[in-house]
Amino acid sequence: MRILQRKFSHYTDPQKVERMGIYPFFRMIESDQDTVVTIGGKKVLMFGSNSYMGLTNHPAIKEAAIKATEKYGTGCAGSRFLNGTLDIHVELENKLAEYVKKDAALCFSTGFQVNLGVIPTVTGRNDYLLIDELDHASIIEATRLSFAKVIKYRHNDMQSLERILKRCEPGRVKLIVVDGIFSMDGDIAKLPEIVKLADKYGASVMVDDAHAIGVIGEHGSGTASHFGLTKKVDLIMGTFSKSLAALGGFIASDFETINYIKHHSRTLIFSASMTPASAAAVLAALEILKSEPERIKNLWDLTWYALDGFKRLGFDTGLSHTPIIPLYIRDNIKTLTLTKMLLDEGVFINPVVSPAVSKDNTLIRFSLMATHTKEQIDTALEKFQRVGKKLRIIK
Repeated sequence: MRILQRKFSHYTDPQKVERMGIYPFFRMIESDQDTVVTIGGKKVLMFGSNSYMGLTNHPAIKEAAIKATEKYGTGCAGSRFLNGTLDIHVELENKLAEYVKKDAALCFSTGFQVNLGVIPTVTGRNDYLLIDELDHASIIEATRLSFAKVIKYRHNDMQSLERILKRCEPGRVKLIVVDGIFSMDGDIAKLPEIVKLADKYGASVMVDDAHAIGVIGEHGSGTASHFGLTKKVDLIMGTFSKSLAALGGFIASDFETINYIKHHSRTLIFSASMTPASAAAVLAALEILKSEPERIKNLWDLTWYALDGFKRLGFDTGLSHTPIIPLYIRDNIKTLTLTKMLLDEGVFINPVVSPAVSKDNTLIRFSLMATHTKEQIDTALEKFQRVGKKLRIIK
């Protein structure tokens, strides 16, 4: 065995959990991504999806993807920089810029690639990157590619952020990068306070709206819109794989910044462009968000209903006030066991265990779609109560 293989042969943690019968990852789904999915031939309630608007099965979106495939084929066989730019990509970028009320937008193949390609491109040596300690992994990875000085501040702690800003050298780029809605804890960034501090210390702000697009703001256009601060936020990032029912991501900003990113971002220039089907699907999804505002209203009605239900049962939901509801278990094995027992009961949820979080902060991530019903939530609550009592998580 070579040294490389020998190094990884010691990694057996997944196998240990598998032997315990509570391994919760890579579960095979045999159907479409809806409020009910099929796993192992059984119908299961899906409360582990990021499809907040429930659009992955919308007939208009599927039809748009099919027609785009018929017209353009299945792929572009090249990067946007060379032969991979279609008229449908440009149309989508124009619609996205209009949607989030910025001068211009630029599409990437995945949301992860947006952060990976934008953050190191707009910051350089002697600049500063200030990030929330709970920012998404794609932001963390992106900072590792930047030559800027990277400093974390305590989660949503404005005193911590200001202390860092005070230490930054004047006259240097200072970019604050923050999740709009935090993907695990479900709370919202304190954007008004962040913008005030940015103005005070001459910093710029980038908001990762992966989990906010479709959820908050005018027609679901994100965190800056939600707070009325679109002009104060320099860069708005979003993904297509959640509310917009496809695959890919975008960055929106002023013309000059987008022009620079377009000609310098390595993940754009050296990656194949997003598929025609994905671009068409997003265009259709944007139209639905504008024409069916009741979807967002229903999502929020369900959010308050589910949050109230979990709190009545005695679950710790932390600071969440969004469709992402964390249920803190604070024990690795109990978190994995609860996930397995609920799947056996017909409820799919996602566990978040160490090392992704500390052992004292393990949680179940319960997420809602606009297409869920209160009856489905009631069924899930009943099963959570029964299993939670068995595991002595609740009384």
